[in-house]
Amino acid sequence: MKQILYYLTAALLLSSCSSRKADHTFLITDYNVVLNDSADNSASIQKAINECSESGGGVVVFPAGTTIMTGPFELKSNVEIHLQAGAVLLANPDESLYKKSAFLANEGEGMMWISGTDLSNVAISGTGRIDGNGIEFMGAELEDSYELKPVTTFDPRPHVLTLINVDKLTIRDVTIGNSAYWTIHLIGCNDASIIGVSVLNSLKVRNSDGIDIDHSTNVRISDCHIQSGDDCICLKNRREFEAYGPCRNIVVNNRTMTSRSCAIKIGSENMDSIDTVLFNNCVITGSNRGIGIQNRDEGTVSNVFFTNMIVDCRLWSDVWWGKSEPIYVTSYPRAVGNHKDAGWRFPKGATEGRCGEVSNVWFRNVKCLTENGVFVGGDTPQKVNHIYFDNVDIEFRKVSGYPGGTYDKRPCVGEGFVNDAPYAFYIDCASDITIRDCSMLVSPDMTVAGFIKKIDAQSVTVRN
Repeated sequence: MKQILYYLTAALLLSSCSSRKADHTFLITDYNVVLNDSADNSASIQKAINECSESGGGVVVFPAGTTIMTGPFELKSNVEIHLQAGAVLLANPDESLYKKSAFLANEGEGMMWISGTDLSNVAISGTGRIDGNGIEFMGAELEDSYELKPVTTFDPRPHVLTLINVDKLTIRDVTIGNSAYWTIHLIGCNDASIIGVSVLNSLKVRNSDGIDIDHSTNVRISDCHIQSGDDCICLKNRREFEAYGPCRNIVVNNRTMTSRSCAIKIGSENMDSIDTVLFNNCVITGSNRGIGIQNRDEGTVSNVFFTNMIVDCRLWSDVWWGKSEPIYVTSYPRAVGNHKDAGWRFPKGATEGRCGEVSNVWFRNVKCLTENGVFVGGDTPQKVNHIYFDNVDIEFRKVSGYPGGTYDKRPCVGEGFVNDAPYAFYIDCASDITIRDCSMLVSPDMTVAGFIKKIDAQSVTVRN
């Protein structure tokens, strides 16, 4: 009898210890984490992720109502991070922990917090929150921004999520925010879905991009809300990651956005090609610029569609790029500067850059509420061509206390601003522009010079 009880007890203990792996669920509280915001748990989190991946894959669960602080850690293949309701994953504010550059050999623009490289089948899910603890990395608070702390060789501010060369990625339902730098950065990723995610950053934090799609393909973003001091969503091809090829086949649908800079931006970093892109059913509110194609490098932008959108813009200070342009399509050579990572702005060995062609861009059914008009321009008329505006309505009204009469070309060689009165459409050195069934409405508190102004523009067609 005693021998039977011994074997039963042993079997129960073995079953209890192995049940976590048997159903491929790994509870993070089984890994000696400290549930508060003062102890670092990166070693425990990394152990749970490693064991999950090594066992063939599964789900690492952060239980409801827990707060777990951590420094940098890495995701692994076949692992889903799941944050239950009320769970908070909090970035450690100790700057000395962040040692891995978010841009490989270029240490000028922030470090990694949560990262992963050369992976497949990765997911982040749940209704919990990933908190970048961003304000802890800022300098003094100003009227409409935070000061950036002085940096020399590298910037210790952590990006929240940096994923490089990941195939089959899903980010669903979570809230990610309070970032000190970029929030979600996908580099060289393929077959990625971001669904139902809220990205909530302080509107005063510079560089706090929402979602950056970099050298990536077959990306779908839908049903998300983004609030960001910098760009809400940005498509680009950074020079540090040139091995991963073009950015293409991107679909963005059903989104709401607020930004102090440009809510939707293509560029400015683009050393390859960005093509076959669709933005549909989006609402932009309170942004310094609404939709911006800002090509400043040798790469090209083509076959881009913006449909069924509401764009609400207003002026903010010159800390932020943009001058309330609801739509902005440009290609200018990048300015030569002394930025902390200026050595990465031009091709290796070059001391100045050139800009590529922007062509075949459509805007259809777009309602604009704004303090300024649409701006289209390039360094030659052929550089920006075949741009189509169909049923784009411009309603001018004054919201801010900032003076108008300026369009923002930064960062570019030469003068960064065009000083002129507002027009519904300002075409400055571009070709093959079609404006069809578009309208302008001006409130009594605004002064507008006219519907369209053309400077060195070729083949501009207006049909109303």
